[in-house]
Amino acid sequence: MNTSSSPALPGAGLGVSFGILLAISSTHLINDMMQSVLLALYPLLQGSYSLSFVQIGLITVAFQCSASLLQPLIGLYTDKHPMPWLLPAGMGFTVGGLILLSRADSYPLILLAAALIGVGSAVFHPESSRIARMASAGKHGLAQSIFQVGGTMGSAVGPLLAAAFIVPFGQPSVAWVALLALVGVIVLTGISRWHAANINGVRGRRALKPGGELPANGKVRLALTLLLILMFSKFVYLASLNSYFTFYLIDNFGLGIQQAQYSLFIFMFGSALGTIAGGPLGDRFGRKKVILGSILGAAPFSLALPFVSLPLTLVLVFIVGFIIASAFPAIVVYGQELVPGKTGAISGLFFGLSFGIAGIGAAAIGALADFYSIETVYRLCALLPLLGLVAFMLPDMRRSEP
Repeated sequence: MNTSSSPALPGAGLGVSFGILLAISSTHLINDMMQSVLLALYPLLQGSYSLSFVQIGLITVAFQCSASLLQPLIGLYTDKHPMPWLLPAGMGFTVGGLILLSRADSYPLILLAAALIGVGSAVFHPESSRIARMASAGKHGLAQSIFQVGGTMGSAVGPLLAAAFIVPFGQPSVAWVALLALVGVIVLTGISRWHAANINGVRGRRALKPGGELPANGKVRLALTLLLILMFSKFVYLASLNSYFTFYLIDNFGLGIQQAQYSLFIFMFGSALGTIAGGPLGDRFGRKKVILGSILGAAPFSLALPFVSLPLTLVLVFIVGFIIASAFPAIVVYGQELVPGKTGAISGLFFGLSFGIAGIGAAAIGALADFYSIETVYRLCALLPLLGLVAFMLPDMRRSEP
């Protein structure tokens, strides 16, 4: 039988490029760690430049706007005009932003540095997500999980690095941290070389294939709307835990700041494990089932959290982190399969929205906590995973096996 004329499945004859996936995950760790450096500098900048809380908020806006708004635009452009060497250039913006931040002696320069770091992040996420899909050999969920867990670990480790190195040595020490971003540029240069070699080959062509039968256009719009609702549920709830879980533990159980930080790490460790699990589970059982199970499945545990003892709180928050974090790899891959050929645009849209939703959600939760109490807001946020019910309406995108 002549197999050369038989249609091949995506990834047939091509194994998963674990070396590329681990490299892109490690640079994801570096990228998201650098963002934590900016946040850790806030108290130092406030003291050095007598900044108001509004001015501190504007630094966040400068970073979030450049990171969130540019991502889908960059992804949309590079879907039509591939630019393999854009990744190291994007990390170059991060290096420049960090060096400027270490030397900035005025508030406008601080804003510019924050915006440059945001631009680096805006380039990184859609482009690296596309490369993860190319390296997947058809195991898109697995590849997305490996890629995303680097970012989750970077967000967790970043504050520890900042507390140990930047806070004691002050603003100029950020220039030394920029060396890590420079390492990222070197690694991304090698990844871009692989990207350029494969973009017009078998991997590049197959990476844009859909994962199943596409629904009608109206259903595509409905599915994207439902995914946005699910992302709102997931990221606002995560923002409530990331930003205010320590305050809840201190207020309710009398924990010290250090103990509360260790407890928060339990949640973040569970989230990292969930990120690893979510993609392969989606490959095996279908994205819709994982999205439904990971968001709605977290609801019983989130609803119980405000009413249990400290030991049970730590157990439940680990379970919640694991379950709800497994959704995002499945959501990104589902969106990529829903709109084939727009891998960069969809990845940029979802990663950009995750930045924006989390930032706005954290600010809104803080305002409610000031007006009511942290415990009241904690109980209200526990209802958010119930929005996972809308996942029942998603069309099934699983591939029909022969």
